[in-house]
Amino acid sequence: MIACHQLTFSYSPQKTFSFPDIRCEDREALLILGQSGRGKTTFLHLMALLLRPEKGQVWINEKDITPLSASEVAAIRASQIGIIYQRAHFVSSLSVMDNVLLPNYLAQKPQDKSKVKELAEQLGFAEHLSKKTHQLSQGEQQRVSIARALMNNPSVILADEPTSSLDDINCQKVIELLKNQSEQIGASLIVVTHDQRLKDVVTNQVFL
Repeated sequence: MIACHQLTFSYSPQKTFSFPDIRCEDREALLILGQSGRGKTTFLHLMALLLRPEKGQVWINEKDITPLSASEVAAIRASQIGIIYQRAHFVSSLSVMDNVLLPNYLAQKPQDKSKVKELAEQLGFAEHLSKKTHQLSQGEQQRVSIARALMNNPSVILADEPTSSLDDINCQKVIELLKNQSEQIGASLIVVTHDQRLKDVVTNQVFL
């Protein structure tokens, strides 16, 4: 589970955000909707403690992670949080296969190539595993990012606009995969987006 309580963050005195309290249980999906500039990505980064809130708490599996040190938070992110960024962050010198395996390495877990191949088949990039990520289209890169976020069976999956570069068919495929994976591994799934196509797929919704 993940929960947030009274989170606030400021980029400047003129740009301050206060976010609603949320709670997303294991095997639940939550859609956070809002137009550009409403702080959706900021909210997501606060949940992962990529940004530190000015006030408030973030709870993961009933533990307040807000007071933890940077190294402790990094360890939790590596082992318990799968993050799908709006813009993919890859190691350009590595193949697609090795980029997807990276979370295993960072969490000091065995590198599970069979899981990479399974996710690649489900997401439609199995023929690209030996390529470099810069050789992929934006939509393919987005699907690789999704596979990478699922590699460690995280207890929390945070997705920032995971369908923004996808056509309708792949949009449906990706959101159903995320929901199914979160249910199978017992994870909480939070998706921040302005993609109105997802409103009919995820019924639990918060508007910023």
